[in-house]
Order: sequence, then C-alpha cells, then structure tokens
Amino acid sequence: MAGHRTALKRVVIFGGYGAVGREAAGVLRRRVPEVVVAGRDLAKARGVPGAVPMRVDLRGDLDEALAGADAVVMCVDQGNARVARACFERGVHYVDVTASYGIVREIEALDAGDATGVLSVGLAPGVTNLLARLCGGSGVDIGVLLGSGERHGAAAVEWTLDALAEVGPAWTMLFPEPCGRRVVRGFPFPDQHTLPRTAGFERVRTGLCLDSRALTGLLAGPVSRLVRRPRGRALVLGALTRVHVGGEGFAVAAASERGWASFSGRRQSRASGLAAALAVRELEGMPPGVHHLDQVVEPERFLREMASYGFGFASGEYDAG
Repeated sequence: MAGHRTALKRVVIFGGYGAVGREAAGVLRRRVPEVVVAGRDLAKARGVPGAVPMRVDLRGDLDEALAGADAVVMCVDQGNARVARACFERGVHYVDVTASYGIVREIEALDAGDATGVLSVGLAPGVTNLLARLCGGSGVDIGVLLGSGERHGAAAVEWTLDALAEVGPAWTMLFPEPCGRRVVRGFPFPDQHTLPRTAGFERVRTGLCLDSRALTGLLAGPVSRLVRRPRGRALVLGALTRVHVGGEGFAVAAASERGWASFSGRRQSRASGLAAALAVRELEGMPPGVHHLDQVVEPERFLREMASYGFGFASGEYDAG
C-alpha cells in the first residue's frame, strides 16, 4: 500500500466546468489547497467558484497543465489514454469518470509506474460497482434509473446517444421507493465487462430506465433507430439539450441471489462528482497501478460517506416479488 504518500496539494480537473467536474471541484476545494479547473473555455473555467482556471487543449502539450500536479481528474472523453499516460510518466495520479468501455480498456493496459490510476469512478460505473460488491453471489443485475429532467453535460449526452444503438432486452428491477419495480433496458455500461474480472461474477447485466416510463419505452424503439443516422442523431441531441421532461431524481440498484443494495437521490451528476472527489481523497492510501474503484475502497464505508451528503443508501435481502 502507498500509505507513506504525502497529502495532495494540487489537483487538476480536466473538464472541471462540466456538470460532473463542477461538482467534484466543489467537494475537493474544501479538502485540497489548490484545485485547478482546466478546459478549452477559459471563461467557463473562471465561473467555477474557489478554483484556479486554466485554458488547456488536451490535443496539445500537457506539460504546463501537469506541472506541480499531484492528481488529475478526467471528466471528459477526449484522448483519455494519452492524458493518463502523460500523468503516469510524471508520477501523477489519475482518476477517470468515463463510462466508455473502450477507454477503460486502453487505460487498463498502461503501466502506471509508481502512480495510481482509478477507473469506474462515478455513478455508473462506480457506485454501481460498489453496490454489486455488497450483493455478492455468482451473478448480479444492475439497474440505473435517471431523471430525464436533469441537465446533463454534453459529454454525458453524447455517450448516451452512442450507447442507444446497443440497447438490449428488458427485465424488471427493484429500485428504492418511490420508484419501486421498473422495467429497464439492457444498456452498455462498462460494469458488465469489468465486474467479472474485478469481483469474480459469472454473470453481470446492466440496464437503464428513465423516470418517465413513456421515454423509457422509446429507448429500444424509435429513438434507438433514429440515432443510428447522422440527421436523426443531431435531431435527438438537439432535443435532449433543449427539452427536459421529468425530474432530477435518480436511483441505482444491484440485485443477486444473495442480496440487494441501492443508492438514490437528486442529480446524478452531483453523485458522480462526489464519488470522484472522494476517490481522489483516498489516493493517498491506494497501491500503485491501475484499478477500478471497487478494488481499492471498502464498498459500504464509501457508500455511507457518500450518503452523508444527502443521498439515500440501503442494503438487505432481495425481494424477488
């Protein structure tokens, strides 16, 4: 373990003025002496309270951005493996909230040296991985219920549109009240690929639904077909960024033959940012190398700390109904 590491003094958040990055910055600025919010839009970076703004183009040279940094939080999907490699070469720790399995695989293959890289850090994947660990068993179902009224960051919307082309079969998941039992559609969250390797599950499936049942029904129908064409994709993207139908509540749940666990609250971007910030705080005690969050933190302790920020956390036996 790396318990001998000194406390973090400078954390750089790439994409720190986005929905998730802004939340992470808000938590970290109370724990780290200097939090740098970096991105291509300096005006937006200056709008994050308590942070040091920096203009950075991730396609260019990263020397200035990484100078003096102890850790980086990656909140955009743009050259992630390149950024992670640059961090590891400089001994800078790296935390990534990406939900892209392709990016995850690229970073997993890197040599972190004496630094630590943490993946599956967010709501899904991230909190979902920890819930699955709590359930145990040979197989686990994971459900993600998102509020269709929340204003999500551009990166999250783009990723969701890409994933809609891979929507799979439906099944029923039990979410905490007031959500109850809801139909979810198979969705390509990375958990289904990583958890068999990190936690030894024989079977993992992950599904998505929206708080609006009507919109959930469209996921595997018209919308899924529409986003496969450039014009249709642009139409749906415009609609998602302008029209917000539904609420800001979310819930994630995991169920196995041994147990059930859930995490819920308002604004999933706030939960994702909080998970990333708490993961950064725990870097000082993590071993070198590239890991997933569920491999390097104790699930129940981490989730209870997250819940202390105003979220709901529950676990127990699974009621198959």
